[in-house]
Formats: sequence, structure tokens, C-alpha cells
Amino acid sequence: MRARKNSLYGKYIKRMLDLILSALGMILLLPVYLLITVLVRIKLGSPVIFCQDRPGKDEKIFKLYKFRSMVDARDRNGRLLPDEARLTKFGKTLRSTSLDELPELYNIFKGEMSLVGPRPLAVQYLPYYNETEKRRHDVRPGLTGLAQVSGRGSIGWEERFSYDIRYIENVSFVMDVWILWKTVQKVFLRENIVSAEGLKDFDEFRRCQMEERQAQTREV
Repeated sequence: MRARKNSLYGKYIKRMLDLILSALGMILLLPVYLLITVLVRIKLGSPVIFCQDRPGKDEKIFKLYKFRSMVDARDRNGRLLPDEARLTKFGKTLRSTSLDELPELYNIFKGEMSLVGPRPLAVQYLPYYNETEKRRHDVRPGLTGLAQVSGRGSIGWEERFSYDIRYIENVSFVMDVWILWKTVQKVFLRENIVSAEGLKDFDEFRRCQMEERQAQTREV
């Protein structure tokens, strides 16, 4: 089954809601944006906004925007220190409250993302997807998604992707509302929202994919 692209909700209403809600969100949260901007500049430095290339719908590359959450600390040779050494207490707070994700409302307003959808992974992951996993790019990536609200702690790559595929095969207004509600609950309760987007787990992802391909080759 392919993504339900031709449904009235998926084709028209979902994008309209994304546009309206992201615009309202940016307007209503403007004081929060300004406060975080000042705090990030003071505590973490500049630039305040972190940008990174991510694949969107149909694997089209776009710039994802987030508030900076790490300092620019380097070793004596000028190389950036590991993430753990650069992530401050303030940065951890931004991430645990998901406040660092607020600039992605601009990505949603521009049409590069949706409020709900598979989280956009780093570009480096693209060559390692199998044909089924590539389907996560049939829809716009989301600020939050089914995989992010369905896991307890850390879940494996295969399970994360299975949630993504389940979402695109059953996308609906009711499901989107449920995912958004669960996201709000998890943020306020400080529960873990499963992350599957950065470079931190790239080696693990690549190893899992290579093992899967080797197993398939042996079966043939």
C-alpha cells in the first residue's frame, strides 16, 4: 500500500492546517523566540540558529532550522570536541523541553515540513535505505511523528522505520491530532521522545543496514 496521497486530507487539508498553525505558532510564540534567542546568544554564542541539510519529500534537500544547543568548543588542533563535551546544561534543557525545535515552524510554513510526519534524518543516511524505508520520503517530514511518540526509551532502527511506514499508509486527521496530543503530553511530562534524526547514531544505523543486506544476500 502506498501513502494515501490522494485523500482529501492528505492532498489539501493537511497542508492548509500546517500553514495556518505554523503561522499562528510563530506569532503567538514570538516572545518565547526572542527570549530563547537572547539566552542562546549569551550562554552558547552565535550563530543562534543551527542549520543542517535534511532530505524532505521526494528526497529533496532543505535546510532544517533549530536553536543552537551546543557551544563551539574545540581542541588544541581546532577540531570540534565530541557532542557530549559541547552540550551544556542549558543546551540539555532546550532539548529536553523541545524548545530547540521551535524554529522548525518556519520550515513547516515554507512547505518543507509538516507538523506530523517521519522525522527528517541526516543526508548521510540516504544511501543505506532499502526500498521500503525510502517510502518515508513519500510525505513531508514532520516536527513530530508516530515513531517519536510510540517508543519507550530507545527503540531500534527497524522499529522506528516500521512506525514511519505505518504512518504514511494510514495518515489521517484523527491520527495527526492523536500524535500531536501525545507529543504535548510527553514534552510536559518530560518523557523520552524517541529521536532518530542526527548523526550521533549514524554508525549504528549503517551497521544495522549492512547486516540486514548481508542476511538478505545469504538467503538468496
